[in-house]
Amino acid sequence: MKTRSFYAIALAFFASSTMSIFAADELLPPFGFRWNDSQPRVESVLNGAKARIISRDKKENKDIWTVEGLVHPGLKRTLFTFKGGVLYGVELQYEYQDRGIEWYNQRMGDIRRYFDAKYGTGKLVSRSRDTDTDVIQTLVGYQWMVGTTMLELFYFSAERGQQSYRTISVDYKAM
Repeated sequence: MKTRSFYAIALAFFASSTMSIFAADELLPPFGFRWNDSQPRVESVLNGAKARIISRDKKENKDIWTVEGLVHPGLKRTLFTFKGGVLYGVELQYEYQDRGIEWYNQRMGDIRRYFDAKYGTGKLVSRSRDTDTDVIQTLVGYQWMVGTTMLELFYFSAERGQQSYRTISVDYKAM
């Protein structure tokens, strides 16, 4: 009888610890949202934060909202993606005015090291430099799989003479 009790307690402990591991093994979207939040809930939270939905587009079977006004240093815009009417992805797009390529490289490295420390070493998914036209384009991207979610970090640069455009994006997706 004591052996049975021990096994029952051990099984209960294992099951509860396994459940907490799986619960912690999911990446939640930013700003306190949850995967599968409805469009009306997301819109209500955005309105409460005084953010503006700039556009609502449809692409294939997804709705994509472009939002501005969420307060976070350097955050230019946020794309909310809905599939079947529920939250499926959030992409944060950062632009820092008057910052050079060295600063962007350092910032990208800092963010990547932070995600590596938190989620394990990210997988390089893109590294390209296109110089075929008068616009030089650079794209570098990393990816982390966390349970049933994916996190991607991208740096994009387009340069033409003295003009340049640079952005860093952090993309959260439910799988």
